[in-house]
Amino acid sequence: MRALTPDDGMLAGYVRGGHSRRLRPVLVPGNLIRAEFRARTEEQLPALTAELAESRAGLLSEALPAAAIEWATALAAVTLPEGQAYPRLYAALDGVLAAVVAAPTARGWAAALVQYELLLLAELGFGLDLTACVAGGNDGLAYVSPKSGAAVSRSAGDAYRDRLLPLPAFLIEGGAGEWNEILDGFRLTGYFLERDLLHGRAADVLPARERLVERLKRAFGKG
Repeated sequence: MRALTPDDGMLAGYVRGGHSRRLRPVLVPGNLIRAEFRARTEEQLPALTAELAESRAGLLSEALPAAAIEWATALAAVTLPEGQAYPRLYAALDGVLAAVVAAPTARGWAAALVQYELLLLAELGFGLDLTACVAGGNDGLAYVSPKSGAAVSRSAGDAYRDRLLPLPAFLIEGGAGEWNEILDGFRLTGYFLERDLLHGRAADVLPARERLVERLKRAFGKG
C-alpha cells in the first residue's frame, strides 16, 4: 500500500496480511492510520504495520462522500513522487477529508476540494497565476487562459470568452462559492490536471473524477 505522511511524503510498504479480516477495515482510502515502516536496506520495499487512528470508511456507503474520498486520495496516490514531503498538501487533503466527514452533503467541502486540486498543481510545478491579468486589464479577474494558466480580466477577456476558462470568484476571494462557481472550479482544475499531470497510467484515475463531478451536478441540480 501507499500512504501519505506529513514529514516524508508518499511512502510505499508491504503489509503482511493486508487482505485479512482484521486489516481490511484499516487499509481503506481516506482512513488516518498510525504506521511504521521497516526495511533492512534502502532498496528493499519496507514492511509496513498499520493501526487505525481514525476511520472514514463509514462514508463509503454514501455515493457522494465516497466519490469525493475516492478521487481525493487517488489523485495524491498517482501524482505525488515517493519520499518527497508536501506538508501543505498533506494538511489540505486531511482538511478535505475532515470536511467530508463533517458535511457529507458537499456544501461544506466541494470548494475545498477544488482548492486542493489547485494546490496540488502548484506544489508539483504547474501552478496557475491568478494574481493579475495577463492581458493588462485592470478590472475584476474572470477568466483563465488555457494556454498560459494565467488570469484574464473581464474587460480583456469578454470578447474571447469562448476560448477561455471561467475563473470562479471564490478562488480569488475565498469562501464556499455558489454551486455554479464550484462546477466552474472543477472544470478549471480538471483541464490543467489532464493537460499537465494525468496522462499515461495516471489517467486511469480520471473516471473517479468524472463520477464525482457527475454526482455533484446531480446534487446541485445541474445534471
